[in-house]
Parts: sequence; structure tokens; C-alpha cells
Amino acid sequence: MIIGLTGGIASGKSTALKLFEALNVPYVDADIVAREVVEPGSTALASIIDRFGDAILLPNGKLDRPALRQAIFSNLEHKQWLEALLHPLIRESMITQLNSFEAPYCLLVAPLLFENGLESYCEKTVTLDIPEELQLERALKRDGSSLDTLKSIIASQWSRQQRLDKADYILDNSRDNAYLATQVTAMHHLLLLQS
Repeated sequence: MIIGLTGGIASGKSTALKLFEALNVPYVDADIVAREVVEPGSTALASIIDRFGDAILLPNGKLDRPALRQAIFSNLEHKQWLEALLHPLIRESMITQLNSFEAPYCLLVAPLLFENGLESYCEKTVTLDIPEELQLERALKRDGSSLDTLKSIIASQWSRQQRLDKADYILDNSRDNAYLATQVTAMHHLLLLQS
């Protein structure tokens, strides 16, 4: 059984994932797969360099993700081009990995689960929920991106209400990690019963 785990930027997906991981739940993280498909030497990275130039590379030859993020969020055409290049590669890799697990259930962790139609691969979906003000506060502390860039990212994702309406289950991450851990443990037992 594949369970989709999602939430907006800085909603706590990584924290929730660590809690599920401690319960021995296997997972595929779309963000990790997205990094894997643009490793130095990959055809995807070569295409990105052709389009955006060497300015989007770090000194070690890896993709400078914040620089690329700023380039695409200020230009819809660039964003659409990048998605058309990367999404099929990411999807193929995720499906291969998900199909390799032997467990009662596994997680497909994706910030854009609903936006990219990935919930179609999932039996159930779980969203992490926090108020937008808290989301911005956490993102500013974590990312080092500008407020304008973060607001653009949030605007490009589904609204909080859209995610809440679409998800089968909701994890409230507006409090501390202990509160989230209690919810994750309860969700784990529920999912085991359903698998």
C-alpha cells in the first residue's frame, strides 16, 4: 500500500518522515529523487546548464538549487520547461523504487503530490498542516531564501485549504515535535490495520 505524504514548504514533512522512518516504514522522497536525477554528469543537468548557464552550478559542479529556484519562480516559461524535463524522470525513478519495497505500506513523500497528480499512485494521502504565518516563519529560518521567493513558492503550491480538502488524513504540525510524534504513531497503527 502506497501512502502519499505531503504538505507545503516548511510544513514539517522531513520531521514527520523521520518519525515514520523510526517505525521502519520504507519511503521514497521526491526531493531526494529530484536531486538524484540532476547529479553531475546526468543528461538532465547538462540540459539545465544549456538553458541557464554555469551560474546555476556550485563550485563542486553540483546544481545550485536556490539559484535555480530563483530563476524559475520569476519566470513561468522557465518553470514549465524545467518541470517538463524533470517530472518524467523523477516519476519513473520513484515508481521503480516504490515497487521494490516489501512492507505493509510505504510512503511517497512529495511536496507537490496533488499538484503533480502523484496521488494517483497512492491508496491514501496524508497532509501536514500548519498555518501560513508559521510556515513562512519556519521557512525563513531554514532556507535563507528571501521572503518574496518563499511567498512565490507558497503561491505556486496548492493552498492550505485545497490540501486539507483533498487529503484522506491530516497531521497537525502547529505545535512541538512530541505532539507530531503522537499523531504519527497513531497514523502508523491505523495504516497497519488497513494494509
